[in-house]
Amino acid sequence: MKKIVTSGEILVEIMAEDIGQSFLTAGTLKGPFPSGAPAIFIGQAARIGQPAVLIGCVGADDFGALNIRRLEEWGVDVSAISIHPELPTGTAFVTYRSDASRHFIFNMKHSAAGGISFNDAARAAVDSADHFHVMGTSLFSPQATSVALKGIEIIKDKGGTVSFDPNIRREMLSLPGMKVSLDHVLALTDIFLPSGDELFLFCEERTEPEAVDALLRRGPSAVIVKRGASGATYFDRDRTVETPACVVDEIDPTGAGDCFSAAFVAMWLRGADPALALRIAAAAGALAVTRKGPMEGIRSMAEIEAFLDQQEASR
Repeated sequence: MKKIVTSGEILVEIMAEDIGQSFLTAGTLKGPFPSGAPAIFIGQAARIGQPAVLIGCVGADDFGALNIRRLEEWGVDVSAISIHPELPTGTAFVTYRSDASRHFIFNMKHSAAGGISFNDAARAAVDSADHFHVMGTSLFSPQATSVALKGIEIIKDKGGTVSFDPNIRREMLSLPGMKVSLDHVLALTDIFLPSGDELFLFCEERTEPEAVDALLRRGPSAVIVKRGASGATYFDRDRTVETPACVVDEIDPTGAGDCFSAAFVAMWLRGADPALALRIAAAAGALAVTRKGPMEGIRSMAEIEAFLDQQEASR
């Protein structure tokens, strides 16, 4: 099967225990949990049996070891994860507001995550792969962006493919060089996977049909719009395919979109029909929210298929 490579932040997540809990006062925390959007994505891809490799950097500490151990357990090639001798592994502290939104305190750019580089191990990882996945969150610094752009260039030069999940806030577009880099990534993208209003970040159009049409003219062969509990829709130049969301009790939404994207990309690389790819992806995304911790809800293909059978039986 085709091998997926991605690059970017690897960190641990430490969560407030109670809804509405603030970091302005002392409170109970839970964690650390292995995390980072690229790590979640590549972990889910590997968990369903896709060859997968991650380029990143962690500290020489327990947080770094926790992430590497989890990824190794799931079959991820960790040979391109560097260990920084001085900087600590990145962290994210998370609180959950009463309206279900989340508040984060990150240490990423000034942690080991910021020490990512396109070294010999990264080059070997890209050389071994057929597909590069880009996370918008992973373009958090010029150095991290350069790693992704170099990886994309090599993959495309040898006839490989690229997927892009923007996962980015509008204000990040104003960072120096960010808009140019994102436009460059989009032009080289085969599969574009925005969530909700992210569809409109890269075009002037304000309706979904117009925005999808504009994006398909810019390079991607398919656009998959993720809508969380409202399902997802696949668009290409010839057809539109929809899938409903799976019904679950949500415990923690972190990582759902990353798991959806990983499952869809893996199935697409296997030549699956869009309807099947969407169905598997929707199940992976739904299962991701059923456990506390960004990677704790990642499941195997057998577990995803059993879950879908249960969903079908309950209808």
